[in-house]
Amino acid sequence: MKKIAQICLLLTIIVGGLRAQTHKQAYLLLKPDRVFDGRDIHTGWWVLVHGNQIEAVGPSALINFPAQTEVKVLTGMTLMPGMIEGHSHLFLHPYNETSWNDQVLTESRAERTARAVNHARETLLHGFTTTRELGTEGAGYDDVGLKAAIDKGVIIGPRILTATRAIVATGSYGPKSSVAETVLPQGAEEADGTDGLTRAIRSQIGHGADVIKLYADYRWGLNNQAAPTFTLDELKLAVQVAGSSGRTVAVHSGTAEGMRRATLAGVTTIEHGDEGTAEIFKLMKEHNVALCPTLAAGEATSMYRGWKKGTDPEPERIKRKHISFTQALKAGVTICFGGDVGVFPHGDNARELLLMVEYGMKPIDALRSATSINAEVFRLPQLGQIKTGYLADLVAVEGNPAEDIKAVKQVNMVMKDGVMIK
Repeated sequence: MKKIAQICLLLTIIVGGLRAQTHKQAYLLLKPDRVFDGRDIHTGWWVLVHGNQIEAVGPSALINFPAQTEVKVLTGMTLMPGMIEGHSHLFLHPYNETSWNDQVLTESRAERTARAVNHARETLLHGFTTTRELGTEGAGYDDVGLKAAIDKGVIIGPRILTATRAIVATGSYGPKSSVAETVLPQGAEEADGTDGLTRAIRSQIGHGADVIKLYADYRWGLNNQAAPTFTLDELKLAVQVAGSSGRTVAVHSGTAEGMRRATLAGVTTIEHGDEGTAEIFKLMKEHNVALCPTLAAGEATSMYRGWKKGTDPEPERIKRKHISFTQALKAGVTICFGGDVGVFPHGDNARELLLMVEYGMKPIDALRSATSINAEVFRLPQLGQIKTGYLADLVAVEGNPAEDIKAVKQVNMVMKDGVMIK
């Protein structure tokens, strides 16, 4: 029996090696009508994939490929880099199904993880091969486990940049109770001051965080108005501690003062930015701080409250969002693509792209935000472009999204790491 087991083990190793060798030697030539390489649209270009990398890209006459290369013709389609979702919550589902409070308080971690598995699959199948997961909202460090399961091939899903629990100032976040002595689970980790923030950041890094997420303001002011939470010195400390390990800092902020503090602290991205002013966006531009506007979440929550887009007048929140987004564009602030998906359905990530264009962005600039710009801001050097030596994360969509952005919702092909998913 021992000898049989040894033979079986040997065969497994040989077969596995052959599979790996076959994958390594495999060539695939993609012939789309056009290629968006993360920067510009090109016609007459082909893309050669070898294993999990892009071997060559450019005018068809310049692409040399082996005789045994598999060829896939993508008639009528645009080949583009796998899109990068900049703000997701895979452990949340739409608030019109279950409120945020009830998801945190009444849904078990097992249920939330089961949902996250489905959400990850839908994200990938709709052309988003990478996502920046900005907080599990009460599900601990489970995003790290989800990432590991995807990386090991247990389930399919996008590459994940994890933020684990996110960090909030004590007393500022939720869920909350009117009964003072009630102790409720929190949607993020509470920390304050030099020692508290340093310990929380390092602990999250130790548990697998790729990015540190903080809340620079929240609805804890008088009359439940949004107000700053961390001081400027606390935010500077967070950036310093996270940066010493090479990690970026993403900050939730909607108030002008919260955005000002976050910008001066040197964070990488500000999420939302609803009450940003011309002066604040000028400051962000000067300090090279990017904005992730989350337009889709703003519209979704307004619709959950009864707003009928196209019929009813725009709520003040939506009017404010139009103004702030226009001011950010005018100031030349780097715009990251990210919709705060989880507030609305996973798989519908491209909804944000359509709104970015509706709110005044050129389609080609929106496409850049979802690919090369996000890759640059999030420090993903082999993603976001179709370029020789880059990882073969590729998506084919029907039509030309540089002319009609709605084409990004017509996903025909998805490849991640050289493997055809769809």
